[in-house]
Amino acid sequence: MLSAATIATAMAQTVYSVNAVGYVKVTVPATNFFLAANPLNLPTNSLAAVLPDVPNNTVVYVLSGGNFQQFTKRASGWTGTGADTARLDPGVGFFIKNAGTTDMTVTFVGEVPQGTQTITYPAGFSMLGSKIPQSGKLETDLGFTGTSGDVVYQLANGTYTQSTRRASAWTPSEPSIDVGNGFFINAKTGGTWTRTFNVNQ
Repeated sequence: MLSAATIATAMAQTVYSVNAVGYVKVTVPATNFFLAANPLNLPTNSLAAVLPDVPNNTVVYVLSGGNFQQFTKRASGWTGTGADTARLDPGVGFFIKNAGTTDMTVTFVGEVPQGTQTITYPAGFSMLGSKIPQSGKLETDLGFTGTSGDVVYQLANGTYTQSTRRASAWTPSEPSIDVGNGFFINAKTGGTWTRTFNVNQ
């Protein structure tokens, strides 16, 4: 759920700038994995900036070049090869593992991406999420252009559901994506996912 915390408007002569800042909360089940996606922008979108307050021993897995990079939160900060430069940009899905015995709330804070937002994804497997903090059906509401043969995998309570894009429709149904949730896609061909969004329209 997106909550608009601040709408700041700055005016200089006839030039207007509207920045919407907000937060999104997602729940990561106890001792389980959650397939997340950062829906808001920060100045760097570094791992440490996007997830500054998660409990120690929380683990994040980012898919890069066909392999997973693993990062673990310790008392001293995030550890793992490349943790200092790892990024969780809007539009990129990632796994987060809750090491605790109770559900964990993760809060994303930042600016709502506006204007034309484009995600480029390769053929084969990748992890994606909406660059715009909106929920809805992947193609109908969120503007993803599927190709016949694309397969989308969503994770819920430790179980994957699968949706396949056919020539005329998704089977068994079109996947619905919640704000802050990521998904796997096995894309028949590479492509781009483009949305144009403005808060004040």
